[in-house]
Amino acid sequence: MEELVIRDADVVDGSGADSYRADVVVDGGRIVSIVKEAAAAGCQRPKARRELDAEGLVLSPGFVDMHAHSDLALLRDPDHSAKAAQGVTLEVIGQDGLSYAPVDDRTLGEVRRAIAGWNGSGDDIDFDWRTVGEYLDRLDRGIAVNAAYLIPQGTVRALAVGWEDREATPRELDRMRRLVAEGMEQGAVGMSSGLTYTPGMYAKDAELTELCRVVASYGGYYCPHHRSYGAGALEAYEEMVALTREAGCSLHLAHATMNFGVNKGRAPELLALLDEALAAGADISLDTYPYTPGCTTLAAMLPSWASEGGPEETLKRLADEGTAERIRHHLEITGSDGCHGVPIEWDTIEISGVGDPALADFVGRTVQESADVRGEAPWVTARGLLLADRLAPTILQHVGHEENVRAIMRHRVHTGGSDGIFQGAKPHPRAYGTFPHYLGHYVRELGVLSLPECVAHLTSRPAARLRLPDRGLVREGYVADLVLFDPATVAAGSSFAEPRVLPTGIPYVLVDGRFVIDDGRRTDALAGRAVRRTPA
Repeated sequence: MEELVIRDADVVDGSGADSYRADVVVDGGRIVSIVKEAAAAGCQRPKARRELDAEGLVLSPGFVDMHAHSDLALLRDPDHSAKAAQGVTLEVIGQDGLSYAPVDDRTLGEVRRAIAGWNGSGDDIDFDWRTVGEYLDRLDRGIAVNAAYLIPQGTVRALAVGWEDREATPRELDRMRRLVAEGMEQGAVGMSSGLTYTPGMYAKDAELTELCRVVASYGGYYCPHHRSYGAGALEAYEEMVALTREAGCSLHLAHATMNFGVNKGRAPELLALLDEALAAGADISLDTYPYTPGCTTLAAMLPSWASEGGPEETLKRLADEGTAERIRHHLEITGSDGCHGVPIEWDTIEISGVGDPALADFVGRTVQESADVRGEAPWVTARGLLLADRLAPTILQHVGHEENVRAIMRHRVHTGGSDGIFQGAKPHPRAYGTFPHYLGHYVRELGVLSLPECVAHLTSRPAARLRLPDRGLVREGYVADLVLFDPATVAAGSSFAEPRVLPTGIPYVLVDGRFVIDDGRRTDALAGRAVRRTPA
């Protein structure tokens, strides 16, 4: 007898088609049969050891988070309810060009310091890997949800070149090609970049093109956080489209937003650019989160020259009065490349987390508000905080536009990505709420997308980008990564005021046929594994 039958579910199968009523049978981690309209047809209904009454619930494929920062959280927190409770069954990590493989001892320490604001210091993690394959093997010991990995181009550059702002030598470029090839052979699904983060931002287009050629030869895709989401955003998107067309590589645009005042209402221009490229044969997809503020580190706002050489060199520059004044001028007057070419507005920069608990009073306030309380200029406050917390502060950056968010999420190549960071006392609520927020707010309340459309955006489209032939749809023979939710009540519990609240209306989530959320409660199942690249 089979393990499970989900009875009388309203199946939204991920294809974008209308829903249908069915009994869905799961056994051995896969969907083994789907009996449509079983009760109405009067036919003999399937039996199983467990029969789950899904009356009033939608059954859909599990959601795929195309932009996640759970690289260490998956190892640190076996519960991982922040994602499991949203119905996420697969996360794509290794984002924004910086992660923890491939590394050597030197690079690992540098990367840990550089992205402590994203993932914590890692002092509680046993870093018993160095290669991409070894990291994926570590995930295979058991994690809450599945994970796919992107080779981080910035980490590769740090390993082969260092943190200097210069062109790679031919030998260094050859080593980077080998590192990318090895990572793809070991199971990565593609390569990411953070082109406003050091050291990845120091790579010229020719260097990136060569690495993308390697990725393309393995059937992977390139996922850039490109060079600007502010001034010059459209030019930055054009650059990525042209670069990947030259390399013959598929392109997935990370958190594809149009932010800052200069881009208010300009999403149609981006979408026209993408439509033109798609019509010409480009293979492009994108992800977004359904919120207007962004989230990163305070140190990411600094001009690239101030971050050259790595975190310790950055701290030395901040400590020097003359150099700090140059940094301030770039931030406030010129428009730092770290702040996307736009002069920084301190009243949009909210501190969401700090590494040192003694600095907790800054959390939940903008830099401008803290400066006003302290009776000093905002740069003095920001500089002091960066030095005192050794570059650890994370921020919410309130620079988005709702009309842009809605326009982009309607596009036919759109997918969902949380860009969720769990660090800090007040992280962005997208870490806990992205997927139910799509379903509750943008589907049920606003009608921006229909339910079948939205589910397709969150399931089959990302599965197609990841080249996963047996995930992303409710189909016989497919992996039983499934979610059951109540379309009338599903909603994000998290908010900017209370960002760590779990969602409502998602009572059941299965990963590989095993319940990770059962009747609204997290089970002890660690059913997730590394999902490796399917050969081209």
